[in-house]
Amino acid sequence: MKLLIIEDEESLRRSILQYLTAEGNVCDIAVTFDNAIEKISIYDYDCILLDLGLPDGEGLELLRRLKKLKKQDGVLIISARDSIAHRVEGLSLGADDYLVKPFHLSELNARITAIVRRRNFQGNDQLIFNEIEIDVISKEVKVNNKQTYLTKKEFDILLYFVTNKSKVISKSAAAVHIWGEDADMADSFDFIYTHIKNIRKKLTDAGCKDYFHSIYGVGYKFQ
Repeated sequence: MKLLIIEDEESLRRSILQYLTAEGNVCDIAVTFDNAIEKISIYDYDCILLDLGLPDGEGLELLRRLKKLKKQDGVLIISARDSIAHRVEGLSLGADDYLVKPFHLSELNARITAIVRRRNFQGNDQLIFNEIEIDVISKEVKVNNKQTYLTKKEFDILLYFVTNKSKVISKSAAAVHIWGEDADMADSFDFIYTHIKNIRKKLTDAGCKDYFHSIYGVGYKFQ
């Protein structure tokens, strides 16, 4: 999953970043309101972790901006504000969940997973596309009920394309979603071609139809 951590408290931000990265997620961080606005305007995230008390702005205003931008990112509010009024306001503005500080990192991870599962996979742990079956929890792929072994990055790329089936995905968009914002600094995105080539071979060798379609000069479409 690609996540954005909006948190100005350094120790908590570092703990969340280390934990979620160790769980296999790609994490960007923002420590100010302006920095957060910049990132959500440019990038798409599976889930945004939103602290309400930022040094230069109000976290709830970010929710309003997300609505105006018509973004579909999931949002989990993490806040020391524990009143019913604050929870109701945050959820009413479009947040998917509200977690009061302090919290256990394992619960944070579980809440994020639940949000992404509801939004991207209709609440299911498995995503099925014709003969392809993807288990988003165990990170396993089966073709015609037979397990097919993909590397972690190959799995992430396949999941990203299946989740966004029928959409044209540029190489840069795929790179940023899987590797994070640092991918923007790459000289080229040829490594995306290499990964997709490997995924194609593994899937077709397992008896799967080739659903990756190259869009000249742009990227790929999975359909």
